[in-house]
Amino acid sequence: MKNIRIAAVIVLLSVGWSARAQDSAFARKIVDTLTSEYFWGRGYTKDGMAKATEFLKQQFTSYGLKPLDGKDFLQPFSFPVNTFPGKMEVSINNTLLEPGKDYIVSPDSKGVKMEGALTEQDSAHFANMENKVVVVKEQKLTWSVAGKAEDYTAILIDKNKFPQTPSSVKVNIENKLAKSFKTANICGIVKGTVYPDSIIFITAHYDHLGGMGANTFFPGANDNASGTSLLLSLAGYYSQHPQKYSIGFICFAGEEAGLLGSKYFTEHPLIPLTSIRFLVNLDLSGTGDEGITVVNATEFPAAFDALKNINATQHLLADIKPRGKAANSDHYWFTEKGVPAFFMYTMGGIKAYHDVFDKAATLPLNEINDLNKLVKAFVSYLN
Repeated sequence: MKNIRIAAVIVLLSVGWSARAQDSAFARKIVDTLTSEYFWGRGYTKDGMAKATEFLKQQFTSYGLKPLDGKDFLQPFSFPVNTFPGKMEVSINNTLLEPGKDYIVSPDSKGVKMEGALTEQDSAHFANMENKVVVVKEQKLTWSVAGKAEDYTAILIDKNKFPQTPSSVKVNIENKLAKSFKTANICGIVKGTVYPDSIIFITAHYDHLGGMGANTFFPGANDNASGTSLLLSLAGYYSQHPQKYSIGFICFAGEEAGLLGSKYFTEHPLIPLTSIRFLVNLDLSGTGDEGITVVNATEFPAAFDALKNINATQHLLADIKPRGKAANSDHYWFTEKGVPAFFMYTMGGIKAYHDVFDKAATLPLNEINDLNKLVKAFVSYLN
């Protein structure tokens, strides 16, 4: 039944993008879809990332994009990742905690089943040395991805929800180290009418953190269903409005695991990296009350000035703030290879990040239309 439902969503989105290419309704539909339980956080359990890969490949196909290498939209690669597919049960002082909301497990933890006392190490750390279990009080629960499992189990609890001193713990956590997790970048292109061998790229990572246990997943609405939705809208638009230069689109996997998809692409490029005229990376595109920040603004000042002038002339975003070079998203490896690139992310609004609260229902997408216009105008400038 789930496969039938998702197929219907794919059809609806495929035929409906053109009438809403600059409409937040399209972005909302994509974000709602990618953050649904079916995709399970677009991660490493319940085939979440594989389902997202297939969904995005079908979107590229339906828009009429061509594979970047002329053969296949997918660029497969693999990497190790520590996963938590099963039991995720933690009780502190005989109180059962809710995964994701009350606690997270450190992503490099091993699985363990135990019950015992905790000894206070300091005001934030409490340990059961016999079973190599540590409980840590945290101000905010922020999860991530690890490529290995260490010889301990760390449980991070929200100190605001659990103010008392942890004195005992009962744990049943299952982990599974996937030594070669298989995934793929999704790469498409709209050929240019005058300079088909020179490419302007629009990129976004589609992966997120996946699930922690059998019943908890991290939706990843702002990070980065939002940027993926904007990329798809632009892909649909340019498939119907080819430019002088080719427009390429890459949805990267493995970003949350350490920018692995973009690193793999730059080490195994499907086109000469010297043919890339400019790259615009979209990540965290779901807010914008305070405008956007542009990473690499100081590296490419002329292009940044053009972006600022476009924004001022068209009265789009509240502000465009410059930032220097940073290894904080998939633009980074391209910059390291000499490719001119910007990474744009929105500022203000909700603060949910790498937690279970980064969900579609609370993501405003209030500046997604203006971001759409800004990127299109910048592509026109580059043309």
